Amino acid sequence: MQVVYYAFTLVFFFFAYSVLNWGLNIQFGGAGILNFAYIAFVAVGAYVAGALTAGPPAPGSGQSYVLGAHLPFMIALLCGGLASCGLGLFAGFIAFRRLRSDYLAIVLISLSLVAYDFVTNYVPLFDGPDGLSGIPEPFSGAFNLNANSFIFVFDAFSAVVMVAMWAAMSRLTRSPLGRALRAVREDQDVAKALGKNVFRLQMTAMLVGSFYAGIGGGLIVFFSGAFNTSSWTTPETFVVFAAVIIGGLGNNAGAVLGSLLVPVIFVELPKFLPQLASQPALVPEIDNMLIGALLIAVLWFRPQGALPERKATFDDLMAGQARW
Repeated sequence: MQVVYYAFTLVFFFFAYSVLNWGLNIQFGGAGILNFAYIAFVAVGAYVAGALTAGPPAPGSGQSYVLGAHLPFMIALLCGGLASCGLGLFAGFIAFRRLRSDYLAIVLISLSLVAYDFVTNYVPLFDGPDGLSGIPEPFSGAFNLNANSFIFVFDAFSAVVMVAMWAAMSRLTRSPLGRALRAVREDQDVAKALGKNVFRLQMTAMLVGSFYAGIGGGLIVFFSGAFNTSSWTTPETFVVFAAVIIGGLGNNAGAVLGSLLVPVIFVELPKFLPQLASQPALVPEIDNMLIGALLIAVLWFRPQGALPERKATFDDLMAGQARW
């Protein structure tokens, strides 16, 4: 039975990382925004969603955090996505007005490092490095779930969320807005010459991707019941970027494939394998090397990824104009 729980845990991470990867895919694969701060947006969604359901810190618990409330977890999940949008709005106004390419990436990764240090050292915000813990399990009051049955119900809920997010993202990427975002990705100057508002398009991609990051972070915090700063270090950003690139930039199906290959098979699955007592860090280090080697091989031999972006044909463009 333990193997079944492991399997459903991996299934959950597949759903959650698919949502996360779609958010980065619309930013990086869709609009060309090299957002190295992406994991910070995931963290904002996780912290806000978790705090809004955990309630105020109990006296004597040793915890200290803001936004403590007893909101229903679905409302808290949406609030986590909106909070990430707020951070995306702030970052976009700072970065998109004057910066491009490498300079934009440097500013965003600096934002992530500043946010990480602030949350770690300012304990009253989200309890510093200890983070949130004891977050109530969703549906526990409705279905009287125990620790064993919770995973099955929450996997089903995560699947529904994933399908809804897939449908919304697929509609966006096939729309004229999606084509305008790809035009910005290919050449901002040409897009601007054709009358496109590059700043507004980049902000749109940033906000949509940030919302997906917040929802993915909320799912993770509800599943694990805890979240702290060790969950949003730079290697976590590397995992999401590697998944999107290996799966196929600009392709929603490629992001799904990348979720299976990188976060699930190379990151989460080895955590359930027997560890060497003498070298407990050996397996994670081997995983990182394998991900790096796979990423290099993909960039060298198949830079478009396992499932390349489908190029629109003239008939597709005419059909899109008819629908919109």
